[in-house]
Amino acid sequence: MTGTPGLPSDDSLHATKRRLLDVGLTTLLERGYNATGIQDLLVATSVPKGSFYHHFASKEDFALQVVDRYLAEVHALLDQTLGDMERAPLERVKGSFERLMAMYAAQGHLGSLLGLLGQELAAVNTAFRRRMEGAFDGIARRLAETLEEARQRGDIAAEVEPLQAANLMLDCWEGAAQRSRLLRSPAPLEAAIETSFRTVLA
Repeated sequence: MTGTPGLPSDDSLHATKRRLLDVGLTTLLERGYNATGIQDLLVATSVPKGSFYHHFASKEDFALQVVDRYLAEVHALLDQTLGDMERAPLERVKGSFERLMAMYAAQGHLGSLLGLLGQELAAVNTAFRRRMEGAFDGIARRLAETLEEARQRGDIAAEVEPLQAANLMLDCWEGAAQRSRLLRSPAPLEAAIETSFRTVLA
């Protein structure tokens, strides 16, 4: 443990930030950005206001860091599924969406944080719009790499363009995630996976 006597240790500061980000993710998924108040977060985490502003310059900075934490979880999931070279490429892509569906279920079928904040903020906040654009682009490119493997193997038609297909699959998925949030059900996500593999990759 490190730190100056009489002051919080680095470990406790990191734990405080993690707690704020964890509660922030749940709160943003439940309420969205505009309905999430800093005071609500402080009460939920028992963190003083000074500690919040030690870690985050503003509410916007906080929400962007929550997005980064969420993206890190998504990319860790993609690492596990797309990186499983013992499985065929299309099985790995399908497995990625199935793992995302399981993650959404664990969060109470509240949908995709990227889609939720994108809809709420992208039109009025440049920082969020750029972050969401970069997030979706990064995910699509990772899926496209695996779809290219599938094309090289002859598992999908040679005329299928992997990046275009990956973006179409993501578009379908994000729409289904919003529907899933409304219904509190995985059914739209299951349909999105089936539809993507039956039509987009046909």
